[in-house]
Amino acid sequence: MSETFTALMLEDVDGKPRAGFREITKADLPDNDVLVEVAYSSLNYKDGLAISGKGRIARRLPMVAGIDIAGTVVESRSPAWKAGDKVVANGWGMSETEWGAYTRFQRLKPEWLIRLPDAFTMEQAMAIGTAGYTAALCVDALEDWGKIQPGKGEVLVTGAAGGVGSTAVSLLSSKGYAVVASTGRAETHDYLRSLGATAFLDRAELAGEVRPLQKERWSGAVDSVGSTTLANALAQTVYGGAVAACGLAGGHDLPGTVMPHILRSVTLIGVDSVFAPQAKRERAWRTLADHLDRTKLAAMTETHKMSELPDLAKRIVAGLVRGRVVIEIA
Repeated sequence: MSETFTALMLEDVDGKPRAGFREITKADLPDNDVLVEVAYSSLNYKDGLAISGKGRIARRLPMVAGIDIAGTVVESRSPAWKAGDKVVANGWGMSETEWGAYTRFQRLKPEWLIRLPDAFTMEQAMAIGTAGYTAALCVDALEDWGKIQPGKGEVLVTGAAGGVGSTAVSLLSSKGYAVVASTGRAETHDYLRSLGATAFLDRAELAGEVRPLQKERWSGAVDSVGSTTLANALAQTVYGGAVAACGLAGGHDLPGTVMPHILRSVTLIGVDSVFAPQAKRERAWRTLADHLDRTKLAAMTETHKMSELPDLAKRIVAGLVRGRVVIEIA
């Protein structure tokens, strides 16, 4: 009899996706070229939406959820990978159109994989996960734009206590930037201060009426909230500055005007982590390896068993999760 193992599956129940644990075998997995034994994954906001049913993430069912994988190659039909290689995969449609991480084994396409950086253990790599890797993409994008400079001006991070925000605060601080953390939870200030935040902004100040041009405050910003928060951040960005936007926890609309862009040359940089090209991925992981403080990473991370995912999903969607959540799969 084929060995069975547990997977967290999204299945159609009365026309809606519902999450549940199922026993599957390797024969059930997709016919991709690289078989990976999954050691760790993580919980991102997107995972929370998929598992809780609060968002329609999976575009085909049944679907194994989970957008981050760290594990070991068991078998490979690709010359790029061999048994024993330690690998990481983020995005690539996992949990949407491709089976994902919440299972002991998964078959993946070779081009989805990068080698586990020597600087990190598998658990640390998943403490970073898509959220941390996305934060690094945002920081790289802002530095490429060229306006932000260490020691000159403030950089805003919205949703600062979340996974993307926490890593962005830590990375920017370690690079010498003055970081203003926007959060609606005053109890997270000590935590964010420990990551390097130098000042705080109540998220309510960015959730109010959007005036087209406001006092210039930010030389740059990392935004994972979207909607009114992003529109206000743009209206407060200095001449020639930029905002790297990567999320929509507050909504997918953008109720602003073109005035910051055409009168102050403010740039909105869209940052996608799902299908980012390999070169950007590898650069982001180098940024993390070089500038992410391991002590700070540990402080923002908690590890849980896969069996806890349904409850954790509800908590992250409700905004009750701080920092990063690693999921132990093995």
